[in-house]
Amino acid sequence: MSISLLLEMAASTNPDRTALVSGEMRLTAAELSELADGGAGVIAAAGTSHVAYVGLGGALLPLLLFSSARAGATFTPLNYRLSADGLRELIDRLPQPLVVADAEYLDVVAGAGKLVIGSEEFIAAARTAEPAAEFPDPDDVGVVLFTSGTTSRPKAVELTHNNLTSYVTGTVEFDSADPDDAALICVPPYHIAGVGAALSNLYAGRKMVYLPQFDAAEWVSLVGGEGVTTATVVPTMLDRIVSALESEPVALPSLRNLAYGGSKVALPLVRKALGLLPDVGFVNAYGLTETSSTIAVLTPDDHRDAMTSTDVTVTRRLGSVGQPVPGIEVQIRDGSGQVVGPGETGELFVRGEQVSGRYAEIGSVLDADGWFPTKDVAMLDDAGYLFIGGRSDDTIIRGGENIAPAEIEDVLVEHPLVHDCAVVGPEDPQWGQIIVAVVVPSPGANPDPDELREHVRSQLRGSRTPDRVVFRDELPTNATGKVLRRELVQELTASN
Repeated sequence: MSISLLLEMAASTNPDRTALVSGEMRLTAAELSELADGGAGVIAAAGTSHVAYVGLGGALLPLLLFSSARAGATFTPLNYRLSADGLRELIDRLPQPLVVADAEYLDVVAGAGKLVIGSEEFIAAARTAEPAAEFPDPDDVGVVLFTSGTTSRPKAVELTHNNLTSYVTGTVEFDSADPDDAALICVPPYHIAGVGAALSNLYAGRKMVYLPQFDAAEWVSLVGGEGVTTATVVPTMLDRIVSALESEPVALPSLRNLAYGGSKVALPLVRKALGLLPDVGFVNAYGLTETSSTIAVLTPDDHRDAMTSTDVTVTRRLGSVGQPVPGIEVQIRDGSGQVVGPGETGELFVRGEQVSGRYAEIGSVLDADGWFPTKDVAMLDDAGYLFIGGRSDDTIIRGGENIAPAEIEDVLVEHPLVHDCAVVGPEDPQWGQIIVAVVVPSPGANPDPDELREHVRSQLRGSRTPDRVVFRDELPTNATGKVLRRELVQELTASN
């Protein structure tokens, strides 16, 4: 199935349903489909097979996603937060793209030597262009997304139409949303969660409400004003929403489900959010760019069971990412490539129709049996709940012993004077690497480093005790809340 068909199905079934709201723009499913046909005509007239987008998203994301598909072109939303040189470097790696850019980024991409059109100009042209409407081959590449590149050169992940639609049809029932259902989308357009939200909400028949620039107060206001029933946030957003609701409590009666993901969320924050919004069903969604979005989910019932159970095995599942979604298989393998059993830690491998595992300039990294190596350290419990322990690249090797930062972070963040933390391993001439805990104190708190070290020592082996504890007002993160550990290591190394 192609992306084009998802929009065709939605527009044919409920043409007058409001499909999206973005600022002053409101489009029905039929209007979005008609505008996408015109957008496809603009792309076809440009004679390009690739469309890049630099901007905040909103209506432009679904419009360009479907316009590109209907023109038989590949779509790549780019990280608008990058420098001009960084953006041009990525644009140069795309095959002669048409670059669509929001007004504030036109000057940034103008010198890239590519065909450039402003977002508003593209929309205006789409309203009058000769329509085009193709249904690409399901095996054609529909979307290319660049990985964050926090530790290396960004890789260009190729997602076929079949990868993307397999995710949607495997996890969402077509036209299953209630007439008043609305999804608030504030994840970045260049992240797989943004692409997945556009596809899955349209397929479900749910109104999409866009908040291109996140603000906690505006988020709360939109939930009430648009009758939002479901929303997806990254950890930093959830933290700010919780702070806003704590300082100024607001009832959110329409909100039924709140999904969080993109990176690990500290358990004290999850518990606090559950307490503030007791009638909301929380969902922890775990996925990767290479897997076309979500591959495991901790459901609302899982959250409630973990919060109320007296069984420690059940309560600790609040720190898991739940169980695999339909169509996804998982394995945990040790360093020799052997599959390990429940309770044992290793690297997570996944397999399924939605899994790409293919990169431009590199090719497929799937093994002979179709398994994708996620590079995430993980463990499955006896009931099939998946626990993620961070990236294998983040492992600290101190005196020849492998230490997972997440193990220490999970203990530290439970200390009442710790709001957030990250554990990293800068190089050390004696030990190879040392353990440094970078701590963001709770508001108004001034914790003693030795007290925090003793807190860890009391719960973990002595070799897990941080060699140093340093304090910061905040941790450096990317747009999806992933801690930029490399920046911390560089900062700590420079300060020695």
